[in-house]
Amino acid sequence: MKGDRISLLLFIVFMLCLPMGVMAQLLDPVTYEIKQAPEEVAAGEIFSIQVEATIEGEWHLYSVNNDPADGPYPTQFSSGRTNLLLAGAVQETEPTIVFDPNFQTELGWHAKSALFTIPLAFHPELTGNQKIVLDILYQVCDDISCLPPKTKTIDTEIRLQGDPEPSLLFASFGPLDSSDLTGESGSDSASDSDSESSLDSSSGSDRDTPFTLTSSSDIASDNIWSFLWLAILAGFAAILTPCVFPLIPLTVSYFSADANRNNGSPWIQALIFGLSIVFIFTLLGGLLSLILGVSGVSQFASNPYVNTFIGLIFILFAMSMLGMFELRLPYQVTNWLNKKSNDSGGSIGTLFMALTVSAVSFSCTAPFIGAVLAATTSGEWFTPMIGMIGFSAALSSPFVLFAMFPNWLQRLPKSGSWMNAVKSVLAFIILAASIKFLANADIIFGWGFISRPLGIAAWITFFFLAGLYILGMYGLHGEKRPDSITAGRVMLSIPFFLFSFYLFPGLMGANLGFWDAYLPSRQVNEVSLIQSLGRYAGTGGALESNEGAWSSSYDASVTSAIENNQPVFIDFTGYTCTNCKAMEANVFPDPKVQELFAQMEKVKLYTDGGADAEKNQTFQFELTGTLALPTYAIVDPQTGQVLDQLIGYTKTTDFEAFLQQGLDRHREWNKP
Repeated sequence: MKGDRISLLLFIVFMLCLPMGVMAQLLDPVTYEIKQAPEEVAAGEIFSIQVEATIEGEWHLYSVNNDPADGPYPTQFSSGRTNLLLAGAVQETEPTIVFDPNFQTELGWHAKSALFTIPLAFHPELTGNQKIVLDILYQVCDDISCLPPKTKTIDTEIRLQGDPEPSLLFASFGPLDSSDLTGESGSDSASDSDSESSLDSSSGSDRDTPFTLTSSSDIASDNIWSFLWLAILAGFAAILTPCVFPLIPLTVSYFSADANRNNGSPWIQALIFGLSIVFIFTLLGGLLSLILGVSGVSQFASNPYVNTFIGLIFILFAMSMLGMFELRLPYQVTNWLNKKSNDSGGSIGTLFMALTVSAVSFSCTAPFIGAVLAATTSGEWFTPMIGMIGFSAALSSPFVLFAMFPNWLQRLPKSGSWMNAVKSVLAFIILAASIKFLANADIIFGWGFISRPLGIAAWITFFFLAGLYILGMYGLHGEKRPDSITAGRVMLSIPFFLFSFYLFPGLMGANLGFWDAYLPSRQVNEVSLIQSLGRYAGTGGALESNEGAWSSSYDASVTSAIENNQPVFIDFTGYTCTNCKAMEANVFPDPKVQELFAQMEKVKLYTDGGADAEKNQTFQFELTGTLALPTYAIVDPQTGQVLDQLIGYTKTTDFEAFLQQGLDRHREWNKP
């Protein structure tokens, strides 16, 4: 039994640590080598060289013929010298045509190795020894993740024989670089064959980059901790539902009976049970992590069909929790698991008991699991696993604690109508959450059905109804109204009524601060529901006027920034991005932030919807190496150099420091 427990614990630790090991391998899995090149060619003659790519592990390299609009970067060869020309299409070994899960389309790629044939020609007036310098832009992915595009340089030498012979290619070249007329290879000006650079650093500037970009690890860490607390709270809330709470004494009794039957300890059984629950739910989160991949979470978040599905599922769950119907797994499944747990006993029996509890409680835990997994759309690829660990640890905690201290069971409240009340109130909250996802889909599809006032009105209705239900003004699940309203009911209903009244000014255009991030976006042409009557009518246009100060064209912003000697502030944002909305509602309006913004040309680029979404997404990845939202970049307009960048939601003071540092670096960068 001890060996089984140790093996199980080691297996769980291994599963949790595996993604870190995978992430540690984010190196460069592709090497290039010139396999064949002529030693001599006639001056002005077209010739070919062959370049072999060796690809490690499960990575794959994309075909030269892929359309860049499909997502990944096709492999591209370009000349590293002015007087060297690609004289035709690059040929490659036959690529494998497959469905790429990272980009949801059919693409051509190479695994293990690929051979490329590149036709070249030197300027017809050149002779003597010359160096061939080729820049290779490429991107690699595997079934789970993608690495940022890279540029690698390779070179070799060739001798051009005979007299210069002008040809039809002459018109394809610019003026001849006089330094090449000496017949030297110009090796000092070429990059070493093993040199490489990331795409976002090739800005065209000849200045060395003196800056270290702002690290977003602390911000990402804060977001992860916030999400973990949300998952833990969801786990504790699920305990109070009628599908879970009554199982606590039953499960603890099973531990005690099994321990007596097998001369074991209920403590050990409880720990195995708790770890099994964590493992079961974490496995669910791990599967979602594998499906989404590194950049898949943001794609998942911005997919209008996914948002529609989540919104409808939330409504389905809420209707079930309100007693309209019951969602449960087939009884054959739960009966089989229960029989296995009783027949097996010991550690195996406890594992089946954990599966039984997970199955029996499905109708109550499913909405919470859905809420936790839906919240992962603003996180990293591993966020679903983190969420399920927090949720399942909280959910299993009372089973473990009461097994260790069975006397505590006597203090546990008896099951009763209060559990249905908890379930019903949570249903109203889930209905409110569904509005966010349906609004995300609405804005991407461009329907215009779910406006901000409509979303606020729905929230007011849901929370006001929840307050009335707690007061006992009406019943659900066939309940009878209470004979009297107790002080406890009044106290519990007050937060719901207060929140409803807090939301009411939003109908007239008022800013709702933090909650604006979870409500439908305010549209430029939107009129407040009661704007003509409310004292807040003047605030309705605040966002619109502020939005007007933002450009939607990066090129136009660069032109204006050069004229005004200002840096460009780029806001890579999304219609469905909660953290983006939170920054815009709570951080951007700060007077100090506005003062710093006034010293920049601001451009807002949406990457999850609109006509330019794909172009903006590609530009974001090229410039910053990430698709996370929000991402903020401060760019020197003359060179395209990223002066500083920041990822994710951050405190106002930290954002002010980021803006100030970008301005300081721009001044330093442009010193005479």
